[in-house]
Amino acid sequence: MCRRTIVPWDRLAGRRGSVHRVRVVSLSEVEVAIRSAWSSDTCDESDVSDWWPDSPARGQCGVTALTLHDLVGGDLLMAEVLRPDGSRQGYYWWNRLAGGLEVDLTREQFMATELVQDPRVVPRPPGLPRRGREEYLRLRTRVFTSLGIDTQPPAGA
Repeated sequence: MCRRTIVPWDRLAGRRGSVHRVRVVSLSEVEVAIRSAWSSDTCDESDVSDWWPDSPARGQCGVTALTLHDLVGGDLLMAEVLRPDGSRQGYYWWNRLAGGLEVDLTREQFMATELVQDPRVVPRPPGLPRRGREEYLRLRTRVFTSLGIDTQPPAGA
C-alpha cells in the first residue's frame, strides 16, 4: 500500500517549522474518510434534489476537490458538464496531484446523459469558497476529524 505523509497544504505553504502534528495516511484512507463524510448536507445546492444515499457522490465534487486540495495541494481541475442537447448541466471539479496523478473521487455521480468536457486547471482563490461555503466547511471538518488532523479553518479564511 502506498503511504504518504498528509499535512494540510495550507499549513505548509510558506511556513517552515510551523507544522506541529504529522500523521501518515494513505490516499486510500483519505478516500474512505471523504466518502464516509458525504451526505445531503455537504451536497451542492443545485444537486440536492438528485442526492440519495444510493448515489452519495452526487453534488460532492466541489467540496471534495477543495478538501483534498487542503490535504495534498496540487491542481484543481474543472470541466463543464453538458446535457445531450448541448446545454450546460453544471461544472465538475477534481484534482491533479503534484506528480500528475488525477484523483477523481466523485466520477460515479454522472448520469449516462451527462457529458464531462475537457478540464482546465483553475487556480484556487484565497479564503473560503463563495459558493458552498458551509457545505465545504462541514465536509472538511468531518474528513479532518476522521483522519485525526486539526480542523482549524484553512489559511486566509
